[in-house]
Amino acid sequence: MFTGIVEATGKVVSVARDLDNVHFGIECTFTEELRVDQSVAHNGVCLTVVSIEGNVFKVTAVSETLQRTNLGRLKPGDMVNLERSMMMNGRIDGHMVQGHVDCTAECVEAEDRNGSWRFAFRYQAAGEGMITVEKGSVCVNGVSLTVVDSEPGFFSVAVIPYTFENTTFRNLRKGDTVNIEFDIIGKYVARYLALQQKA
Repeated sequence: MFTGIVEATGKVVSVARDLDNVHFGIECTFTEELRVDQSVAHNGVCLTVVSIEGNVFKVTAVSETLQRTNLGRLKPGDMVNLERSMMMNGRIDGHMVQGHVDCTAECVEAEDRNGSWRFAFRYQAAGEGMITVEKGSVCVNGVSLTVVDSEPGFFSVAVIPYTFENTTFRNLRKGDTVNIEFDIIGKYVARYLALQQKA
């Protein structure tokens, strides 16, 4: 479980294909604090640390993860947003994020708003709970954000300077693909309503 508050950005230093899997080597500032078997969110995707060597840790993404997220597009030199799993003895500063990405979305707008930034995204609204609501929560590349505008298959967010400067939003451009995790409460409500309609 995560909060969507990015702890650091990490640099992809290696990408190795192995059958349908991909092994990623990630360099980051907190590698020395990690241990094998820990969960770390990478652009919002929960992956397990499988090995550590110096300041580089390795994780593996399986076919399902690669098909549903933007991780398969990563190459050496790319940056990713990183967050270690939350501890239950502190404040939850973002919202409840599982690290289970629902789909990808295309950035259709990246606009400097003279002190903040507006980003808008389009996605294929195909699954239950793949919705946003204005002033609700959404997780974009592992960053907990508040929805500004919401329509079926579309939403926008406002990004403050701190978030822009300390996450991969500073590199995000129109046309880029991002990972989206919709709010867990909305997904459960949508599933419940769908089951009620079938009953």
